[in-house]
Amino acid sequence: MSAPDREALRTHLVTARIAGDVATTREDNLMKYGLLAAGVPKSWFGIEPEGRWHLDDILALMAEKVGVSPDPWYLRGPDRIDADRTIDALDRMAPHLAKAARDRSRVLLATGHPAGLLVVHQDLARTLGAAGATVIMGGDGFAWQSTTRWGKVDRHVRYVGGVAVASDMGNLNHTHSAQPMRGVLAALAEAGEPPPDLVVADHGWAGAAGQAGITTVGFADSNDPALFVGEAEGKIAVAVPVDDNVPPHLYAPMTAYLLHAAGLPGG
Repeated sequence: MSAPDREALRTHLVTARIAGDVATTREDNLMKYGLLAAGVPKSWFGIEPEGRWHLDDILALMAEKVGVSPDPWYLRGPDRIDADRTIDALDRMAPHLAKAARDRSRVLLATGHPAGLLVVHQDLARTLGAAGATVIMGGDGFAWQSTTRWGKVDRHVRYVGGVAVASDMGNLNHTHSAQPMRGVLAALAEAGEPPPDLVVADHGWAGAAGQAGITTVGFADSNDPALFVGEAEGKIAVAVPVDDNVPPHLYAPMTAYLLHAAGLPGG
């Protein structure tokens, strides 16, 4: 599809609820910010913070980077992602994609949201590969155990259209875990391969890559504060604020805009 201009993309993001009045509630946002402030390990997505982040620090950062309400007394109801902040972050992500294509870099793409963002990563994988980058698929089959409300379950890494996802053999799984990315990076090292030059990801896939010192760009919801903290500390190059679980086809204009901004075909 042809790439929208900034005004058209802003309108689409709000209409599709990728930004604007998103589905993620204020209650959920504040709960996740509180978990991060309390140092709950799984909430950090593999990021190891350098500083002490208090709840008021996290809320102020999320108001700045995402556009949620800065009011600490606003406790219930809808919250927002500012569409202009989303577009600004896409504009900051684009040069990383352009450089990867120009330098024929080794790029790894991964998502913890196969029901939403997978198609975005697949489009980027296809376009970057066609432009000369090497889309790597290391650690295919790496297995780990994930703790869910139903107990321990087995997961493994599977690549779908060049994009790493978590799978339980019969299904693709939503995950916040940093374990699969750590496993992928370890598998690459064991095979004598260098780490990726660029990672495009979300959730723990992004956090673990950024913590490992790899240039990492990706997407994060308003209830995913760890990646924005990682960006503030220089571990994540770019975190793009989006609702990360709208119907997949609704992301197409955003992807087209991003590719166009990077000067890549398809945008």
